[in-house]
Amino acid sequence: MSAAGGPVMVGVTGASGAVYAQRLVRHLLERGFEVLLSVSKAGRLVIQEELDLGGAEDPWGAAGRERLRVFPEKDLSAPFCSGSFPFRGMAVVPASMGTVGAIANGVCLNNIHRGADVALKERIPLVIVPRETPLSAIHLENLLKLARSGAVVLPPSPAFYQKPRSMDDLVDFVVSRVLDALGVTNDLYRRWGG
Repeated sequence: MSAAGGPVMVGVTGASGAVYAQRLVRHLLERGFEVLLSVSKAGRLVIQEELDLGGAEDPWGAAGRERLRVFPEKDLSAPFCSGSFPFRGMAVVPASMGTVGAIANGVCLNNIHRGADVALKERIPLVIVPRETPLSAIHLENLLKLARSGAVVLPPSPAFYQKPRSMDDLVDFVVSRVLDALGVTNDLYRRWGG
């Protein structure tokens, strides 16, 4: 089963914020989407460092597990590496500045870079969730290149008008915005004026 519009590709790279990727993947699977996932070597290190897995190796949860396809980052034969493969959209979350630089400059060292390259050239929604602070002029120029090329640059900046009561509320706000940018209906937080 796949929700309308095809699968969603999620790339996880080596920047702080693995919880955003975890919650995004879980939400998509719970809602019936097929998820194509690639985690960079540095992304795996961040997951181990940041997420409390309780001894488990799998941060993605059991719900909808049959709809999750995981690809090694060096697998350039992954379906989303081809422009002829239709997918709904792609989120790189979190996106390290090295990944941002590679994508912005058309350098495809792994399938996360290549999937983003395909999304841009095929006009498939691409959401970049950059995690770095402060940002250098190089970072800003690369993010501007991506925005001008059609990507949505979505820094993980939570809102406080929703009166968050927990870390989960802060995470869900950002994940909801990522889902919005991918065209996925959700109700992860109370909308302004709602």
